[in-house]
Amino acid sequence: MDEMRPSSGAAAHLGLASLFPPGLQAIYGECRRLYPDQANPLQVTAIVKYWLGGPDPLDYISMYRNMGCPGQDVPEHWHYVSLGLSDLYGDNRVHEFTGQEGPSGFGFELTFRLKREAGETAPPTWPAELMQGLARYVFQSENTFCSGDHISWHSPLDNSESRIQHMLLTEDPQMQPVQTPFGHVSFLQIVGVCTEELQAAQQWNGQGILDLLRGVHIAGGPWLITDMRRGETIFDIDPHLQQERVDKGIETDGSNLSGVSAKCAWDDLSRPPEDEDDSRSICIGSQPRRLSDKDTEQIREALRKGLEINSKSVLPPISSQRHSHDRPQQSVGHFQTQQISRSRKDSLESESSAAIVPHELVRTRQLESVHLKFNQESGTLLPLCLRGRLLHGRHFTYKSINGDTAITFVSTGVEGAFATEEHPYAAHGPWLQILLTEEFVEQMLADIQDLSTREMSKLPKEYSWPDKKLKISVLPDTVFDSPLQ
Repeated sequence: MDEMRPSSGAAAHLGLASLFPPGLQAIYGECRRLYPDQANPLQVTAIVKYWLGGPDPLDYISMYRNMGCPGQDVPEHWHYVSLGLSDLYGDNRVHEFTGQEGPSGFGFELTFRLKREAGETAPPTWPAELMQGLARYVFQSENTFCSGDHISWHSPLDNSESRIQHMLLTEDPQMQPVQTPFGHVSFLQIVGVCTEELQAAQQWNGQGILDLLRGVHIAGGPWLITDMRRGETIFDIDPHLQQERVDKGIETDGSNLSGVSAKCAWDDLSRPPEDEDDSRSICIGSQPRRLSDKDTEQIREALRKGLEINSKSVLPPISSQRHSHDRPQQSVGHFQTQQISRSRKDSLESESSAAIVPHELVRTRQLESVHLKFNQESGTLLPLCLRGRLLHGRHFTYKSINGDTAITFVSTGVEGAFATEEHPYAAHGPWLQILLTEEFVEQMLADIQDLSTREMSKLPKEYSWPDKKLKISVLPDTVFDSPLQ
C-alpha cells in the first residue's frame, strides 16, 4: 500500500546530500534542475519497500506542477517521476551493481505528464499506481522498455470511462539522462493513447504515431501530455492521417511489430486424429515433453549460424537477445491490467520468436496441410503480418497466451527458418513455421481484406486455399478459453 506525503526536501540541500543514496541524489538533481522552486514535491511512497518484502517496486513517485510552455502551446500539467527502476542504493538490495559504464538497474525511470484540470490544486495519485503496475511487470519479467514500445492495457488508465486505454513510451522531452555512480539512467515517458492509435502503432511503428501525436495539440502536442478527457483520436481530428501517413508508412517502411502474444492454435490436417503424436494434442492442452538440453542447444546453434552468416532477414536464435530495430511489442490481450504479472519471458522478446523454446523435438516435421485458428483480435493483425512484414522480407510470430503453441510466418527472404519453399509447413513440437511466397501473400491479402476492420459481422469466419492446403479460422474468444480449445 502506498501513501502520499511531501518529500523531505533534504536532498535539495547540499549539506545533507550525503544522507541520501547516490542514485537517488542523481535523479533528485535532475528534478531540481527542472523544478528549482519545488524542493519538497508531493510523493507517493511505498509503505513497505520492495526490498523489505513489499509489493511495490518503486520506492517513490515524485509529483511536480509543470507550468507548461505558452510559446509552444504546451498547457499546464502534472509531471510524475518514478524512483526505483534504476539502482538507487548500489548495495545490491534491489539491483545487482554491475559498474558505472552500463545501465543503473534497468537503466531507466518512468515519467508521465497529465493535463491539469481547472481548479485542481493537487495531482491525482492514480498515475502512481499505474507506474507501479508497469514497474511490477519489469521486475517480474526482467525485461526493459524502450522508446517506441506500446502497451496494450485494454482499460481506461484512470479507471474512468475515458477513451485513453493504452500507452506508448517515448523519451521525456525535458528530463535529460543522468550518470550515477551505479550507471546511466534515462527517462521514458508514458503517453496515454486511444485504441485506434494503439492499433496504428501496432500496424506501423510507435515512433511514427508519437510524431503524429506531437503534431496534434489536443492529442498531446510537442510534450505529449495525456488528457484523459480527450474524446477524439488523431484520426477523428484529421482523417487524412491514416491514409497519408500511416498507410503510406506501412507500405514504405513495413511494420516494426515482429510478433504478438495471442489466442491462437494450429492443427496438423496431414494426419488422422487418432495418431497419438498428432500436433492437435499439443494445441488442446496435453503436456508435451520438454526439450533436452542437447536438442535445445542444437536449435540455438543452427539459428545462430544463420544469424551470423546471412545478410538477409534472419529468424533469431531461440536464446533471447535484444536488437535495436524490431522492438518487442506486447499486445493482443497479453499485456493487460489483469495480466500484468505474466512474465514477458513467456511472451515475445527481441524478434518475436526469440523467446520460444519448442518442446518435444525429435526432428523437424514437414506437414502437408495445416489449419490455423485465431481469435478476432489476433485475426485482425493478419493483414499487418502479411503486408507489413512478409512483403518486406520479414517474419511475424503469434505466441499463444494459453500454452506453448506458436505460429511463425516467414517470407522467402528469411534465413534460419526450418520451413522451406519445398516444405512450407514445418514444426518443432508446438512451434509451427509457415513459409509464404510473395505471390501467395498477395492472394491471401485479397481474400482476407475484410479482416482489416475489427467490426466483423459474424464469427466464425473461415478462409481456405485448397491448392495450398491451408485453412484459417477466426473464432470467438470462448473457443480458446475452453480447456479443449
